[in-house]
Amino acid sequence: MREFYGSLILRLALFSLYPSLSFADSMASLVFHGNCSMCHMDKKSLSAPSITDIKAHYKVAFAKKEDFIRQMSIFALHPKAELSIMHYAIEKYGLMPELGYEIEVLREISEYIYETDFKKREK
Repeated sequence: MREFYGSLILRLALFSLYPSLSFADSMASLVFHGNCSMCHMDKKSLSAPSITDIKAHYKVAFAKKEDFIRQMSIFALHPKAELSIMHYAIEKYGLMPELGYEIEVLREISEYIYETDFKKREK
């Protein structure tokens, strides 16, 4: 129950700071910045490629938003080298672990990544 209230407070804080966010946007942002960004930082590549680098590769390979979201979600659901478009990253950092998120959550996160300009985002 404590986790529910903590999550609710965090959502309310996001809505108060960014009232234009939809529920899905705020949840995707919350999950991305609470989990994904621990390895995939905005611009730095330490333990995994930066999200800016990943987004650039996916946008080149999948220019249409729907394709970008579908392919990124499929890879994140069950990461496999044969599904990767960034083989150099697997060689350098290893294959990312399976995270256990449902495909719809991964689709929302992928859409958030597609829509967010991480180069301009302030810390």
